[in-house]
Amino acid sequence: MVSSTRQTERRRAIRARNAGRSDKRARMRSGTPRFPIHPEGYDPSAPDARKAKETK
Repeated sequence: MVSSTRQTERRRAIRARNAGRSDKRARMRSGTPRFPIHPEGYDPSAPDARKAKETK
């Protein structure tokens, strides 16, 4: 028979491990939020500005 202390510690460890997994999954799902790379009013003559599309 297992002592109640040992059993409780084991259950706590299992719960903590599972909580960590679910937190990690939630963080992976949320990811990086979308944000505009070149917002409105961005200087088109800036060195890192988006290039104008060429028309053929």
